[in-house]
Amino acid sequence: MRLGSGTFAACCVAIEVLGVAVFLRGFFPVPIRSSSGTEHRAEPPAPEPSAGGSSNWTKLPPPLFGKVVIVLIDALRDDFVFGSKGVKFMPYLTYLVEKGASHSFVAEAKPPTVTMPRIKALMTGSLPGFVDVVRNLNSPELLEDNVLRQAKAAGKRIIFYGDETWVKLFPKHFVEYDGTTSFFVSDYTEVDNNVTRHLDKVLERGDWDVLILHYLGLDHIGHVFGPDSPLIGRKLSEMDGVLMKIHTSLLSKERGAQWPSVLVLCGDHGMSETGSHGASSVGEVSTPLVLISSAFERKTGDVRHPKHVQQTDLAATLAIGLGLPIPKNNIGSFLFPIVEGRPMREQLRFLHLNTVQLSRLLQENVPLYEKDPGFEQFKMSERLHGNWIKLYLEESYSEVLSNLGAKVLRQYLGALGNLHLSLSRQIAQFDAYSMAVGMVMVLEVLALLLLSIPGALCSKAELEVPLLSPLFSLLFYLMFLALSAVHVVVCTSAESSCYFCSMPWLMAGGVMMLISLLLCAVVSALTKMSVTVKLPSKTSAHSSSRWSELDLLILSGTVGHVLSLGASSFIEEEHQTWYFLINTLCLALCQEVYRNYFLGSDSGFQQAPPAEPGLDGAASVLPFRDHGPSRLECGRMHEAPSALEMPRGCEKWMALASPWVVLTCCRLLRSLNQTGVQWAHRPDLGHWLTSSDHKAELSVLAAFSLIVIFILVQRGCSPIMKVAMALGLVGVYCYRAAIGNVLLPWQQDNKAISKGIIEARFVYVFVLGILFTGTKDLLKSQVIATDFKTKPVGLWEIYSALVLLAALLFRPHNLPVLVFSLLIQTLMTKFIWKPLKHDAAEITIMHYWFGQAFFYFQGNSNNIATVDISAGFIGLDSYVEVPAILLTAFAAYAGPILWAGHLVNYLSSETSSSSALSHACFCYALIGSIPVCAYIILVTSLRYHLFIWSVFSPKLLYEGMRLFITAAVCIFFIVMDQTKLTKS
Repeated sequence: MRLGSGTFAACCVAIEVLGVAVFLRGFFPVPIRSSSGTEHRAEPPAPEPSAGGSSNWTKLPPPLFGKVVIVLIDALRDDFVFGSKGVKFMPYLTYLVEKGASHSFVAEAKPPTVTMPRIKALMTGSLPGFVDVVRNLNSPELLEDNVLRQAKAAGKRIIFYGDETWVKLFPKHFVEYDGTTSFFVSDYTEVDNNVTRHLDKVLERGDWDVLILHYLGLDHIGHVFGPDSPLIGRKLSEMDGVLMKIHTSLLSKERGAQWPSVLVLCGDHGMSETGSHGASSVGEVSTPLVLISSAFERKTGDVRHPKHVQQTDLAATLAIGLGLPIPKNNIGSFLFPIVEGRPMREQLRFLHLNTVQLSRLLQENVPLYEKDPGFEQFKMSERLHGNWIKLYLEESYSEVLSNLGAKVLRQYLGALGNLHLSLSRQIAQFDAYSMAVGMVMVLEVLALLLLSIPGALCSKAELEVPLLSPLFSLLFYLMFLALSAVHVVVCTSAESSCYFCSMPWLMAGGVMMLISLLLCAVVSALTKMSVTVKLPSKTSAHSSSRWSELDLLILSGTVGHVLSLGASSFIEEEHQTWYFLINTLCLALCQEVYRNYFLGSDSGFQQAPPAEPGLDGAASVLPFRDHGPSRLECGRMHEAPSALEMPRGCEKWMALASPWVVLTCCRLLRSLNQTGVQWAHRPDLGHWLTSSDHKAELSVLAAFSLIVIFILVQRGCSPIMKVAMALGLVGVYCYRAAIGNVLLPWQQDNKAISKGIIEARFVYVFVLGILFTGTKDLLKSQVIATDFKTKPVGLWEIYSALVLLAALLFRPHNLPVLVFSLLIQTLMTKFIWKPLKHDAAEITIMHYWFGQAFFYFQGNSNNIATVDISAGFIGLDSYVEVPAILLTAFAAYAGPILWAGHLVNYLSSETSSSSALSHACFCYALIGSIPVCAYIILVTSLRYHLFIWSVFSPKLLYEGMRLFITAAVCIFFIVMDQTKLTKS
């Protein structure tokens, strides 16, 4: 069966996407859970230890607090409370902390630092799986044991106001609630007013036991304006007033109450220096945790520096404070300072309950738990505790009793710490079988792509795909039977849950057939290659053309980038790798330009026999050199341009300067956004421009950038599209002025800020109009075209619509990134690619490299926190999931998408070959598949690495998304290629 190389590559990438999806499902582990699972049957509490004597403490201790108010301020960073901002904007809270009527902590949140996993950690005491970063968009019901379930079972009345994520996680737990969407980040006032408006009524009533308030405004301000915005201070002052109102109300209601109340202030996660979150920087994982209660009264002036604890410690603390069982999956230690004033027997009882719960969880998840240091220390503590109880029952007080109690207390605290560490190390249970299935699929696809290079990049761009012979071969059936047997054995003997085993048998059998088919195809390709290599070649004397410097750079750059993924530091600073590669590429192109202009045919550079422009050197840039009979046809280097074809006069000097202009643009872009980890904190032009003191400069830069964008884009548009583009760009500026990012000439700096919904939708109208018109013209031109050499009309309009959308979604200081992207594309097209007649493969890989570099020029990194989710809500007055996700993804990957779009437009309009798009599709699929495959192998071998969740896992998600974009680009290539083939 003969397939075009582009169609073949697109099918391979589609299969690879399936394999990556299976691998990701197995890689992101299911956290450790109690063996009782979701069976919430009540278990009797562990009795107090005793050494021969009888103890009357067999029940849970009484609650420490009668009412609990939890105020969770989204994205509340620790320095917002304990730093200078706290002193300035939260004076009442600062007074409470310094007075001593509170216990203050810095709670560390584990990545991913997004809302839903952190709420689960706070309420269950467990560490949610990393895959919860995806589930954060649509939170499912929380089925595992948690504090709220225990409180409801004990008859506690729970009221909630705030982020609707709580309502999704706990749909049946609240007697009263009012949820607000957490994803509409443009709103930072009403979203908090909807919470505060209930306060007076609910505080006055008092017919509740637990009140939970989740404020979102601070997080939204961070996403849109950053942590240094003046709005941060105003929001902190607003929250200080809320805390004062709650605290004074609780104090007034305590008179005559059986137990005191407690006010808990916490954050679900922090905020990075750019205002986002999701990763593991200090600002994102450090959150304040303040417990305020009259039960904590200490001497005035006894100010303590906040102690660092784990965010998971709050679940056990709340359970003990409310007199409830500790959640079964909790791995945290309760905050001991809250019981320091209690009698020694009560302190030891609380510690014993916590260590018993942790030891049970350890027994259920660690086979050799008896040898664990934490478990051994727990057993020793329990024996000492029994001796202390026996001595306590015999005599009321003695120095021996006091010393022994202090020793038992230290032993328990040590056991808690060791048990927590042991459980944290065991927190990940990988689905090895699903990972293996996904990895095998990806490896087979990559092997097939590599083996298909000679045929795929020949002038015909066609492959003979051996579908029928492997399908009926003995090897296929043997492999299918063997894999099916392995599947049955693994799925019937697996003790833990396996995603691939949970699939329907028919679907699993289909995957097994696909794996067997791919393996047979790889073996067939290897056999064919070995036969071809053994055949004597009549043209061997002419097949010795060597690789050009550009070919060697592309090969070494691809290999070097793949090897760099093996180090966590190189992943954190991957932008440096791409900056180095494109700078080196510019120097190589500079050498080639100068050689062709000044040395010409006398340069001594070895050329292959003449080839069709822009095509047949495709195979020369890839890691494969064919020495078979088709070497002259498939492996020729690109044709050297003749002297008559080279630009002269002013254009000649422009061509000579173009590589240096590109280098200069790249250097300026590096200064715009500091990204990565090591130097992300250093000042850059972006920070300078976005500060409130330089709004005028930002306005001028944004206006100038939009004008240059119009100049660079309008050259390929019709008059009507030029007008639409101009109006759309004007709308972009008006939108940014409406939300307060930039200034209009007649606008005062203190003008009230709006959401800019009308202005943004005005731009969307032109984006959709240009997109629709371009698509219509493209289809029309393909229908009436007489042959494949007819240049398609409408592609540039589609590309212009994407540029306009990017201009709307980019923050104003990032508009120069779009300008330089268009400028570099223009220079490379006019002065490098067309005059030097680079082939399709070289042009494709250069576009891919620049696309990856511009991903980082935007300020992105392999860090979830750099995703600008505010872009997903531009023009929306409420949260709509699908548009928000699509807009956020486009804003993040605008660089690679725009460069891929330019590649399709260039090859469709500037080359006369019918196979250029097929070659480009194959090369794009191959260059996108190599790092994904290599990285999957890497993370599998490093899955127990110290930085697996903070560094390697986010990068894995980014690679998966890049592969998905690669598949979409390949499909577009195929659509364009098929229309050309139809005409040819």
